[in-house]
Amino acid sequence: MFNYYFNIGLIYFIIGFAVALFFFFILRKPLFGKFWGTLVIALVGSYLGGIIEYFFADIIEKIANFNNSVNLFPPIISSIIIIWLFSLVSDGK
Repeated sequence: MFNYYFNIGLIYFIIGFAVALFFFFILRKPLFGKFWGTLVIALVGSYLGGIIEYFFADIIEKIANFNNSVNLFPPIISSIIIIWLFSLVSDGK
């Protein structure tokens, strides 16, 4: 049982990390805290997406599943939305 939840948490961490890399190095969005601020916000968004997926699992389950255990869309979408909102608020210093 521990491995199941550990794997889900690890996948959410990897998604958040990938989104942070994308926003910081590819899009070059100025964010407060530079890369570390981007990473924290992306991880929060990724795990928030997992929580949203938990509550709306019946609806979201019909969209897609990865490895029959993790839905990839909510953590990706929420990470992107939260970093985008944070970049709008942040002054980039």
